[in-house]
Amino acid sequence: MKRREFITLIGGVAAWPLMARAQAPKNIPQLCFLTFDPGTLQSNRFDAFFQGLRDLGYANGQNIAIDYLSAEGNGERFPALAAECLRLKADVIAVSTTPAAQAAMAATRTVPIIMIGLGDPVRTGLVSSLSQPGANVTGLSLMVPEVAAKRLGLLKEAIPGISRVLVLSYLADPIAPLQVKALEEAARSLGVALQVHDIRTADDLPAAFDAAAKEHAEAFLTTAESIFVAQRARVTELAARYKLPAMYCYSNVVDLGGLMAYDVSYPDVIRRAASYVDRIFKGAKASNLPVEQPIKFEFSINLKTAKTLGLTIPPGVLAIADKVIE
Repeated sequence: MKRREFITLIGGVAAWPLMARAQAPKNIPQLCFLTFDPGTLQSNRFDAFFQGLRDLGYANGQNIAIDYLSAEGNGERFPALAAECLRLKADVIAVSTTPAAQAAMAATRTVPIIMIGLGDPVRTGLVSSLSQPGANVTGLSLMVPEVAAKRLGLLKEAIPGISRVLVLSYLADPIAPLQVKALEEAARSLGVALQVHDIRTADDLPAAFDAAAKEHAEAFLTTAESIFVAQRARVTELAARYKLPAMYCYSNVVDLGGLMAYDVSYPDVIRRAASYVDRIFKGAKASNLPVEQPIKFEFSINLKTAKTLGLTIPPGVLAIADKVIE
């Protein structure tokens, strides 16, 4: 499923080619996939989901028709994209971010909506509870606020002397304020002052790092919104330029030169989301399918980056890391 094989740009929306849809047999299940990420699968972030569908026996254009709609990094597009899913007569809508889920839920209370690892579906009003979702939304939760506090704790353990930490957050996403609140609560107990900067577009990033330098930030972390996946290369480059050690939300950033990351096993989570789509197609109701939470987490450290920054990671922290790049 390479980009050139299945993506076209239609009206500013990235979608599976209509040719493939038109050639598909009639009366096969229709899946609409909504994502914030610009473009298509260029980051390969959702490969495990589509592989999961293939492993369950689904082949696009044969026994499933898939429309892949991207907001191109602009969350304000989600209401229009959700309406497009309904125009395309989706039987299931899969969503990879909370604003997409909210837009889909506002558009329909009947078409099942599958969350592919969203931050906190209970506190953002998507489901009544994890065990009894209660409406047309179910899928995977990432326990994001709790994990955010864990990241700050690990950052402090790795660099005990820090007292001022920059936080980059996309506050337009309702999951972001919940993470900031959890970080503020953790910061008080850790003796750390936070410098929170709202990032709405990639153009906001340089100014945030410049302000952090003037405010004498000693480290930084991001909250877990899709914009920081889409802009991970730029964030990592700015961190290196300003010599700021960082804790990231996504483990693959460490491979790009990021210092540390604490993340759920994301491929495992999104692969499991494919089973929800399968069960819905086979007659299950979203309201009766409990929301699953992650069971596996990964802590990664890049010692090459630590050396560049002049840091020595404590042995106790290295001992609990799942992946160490030397």
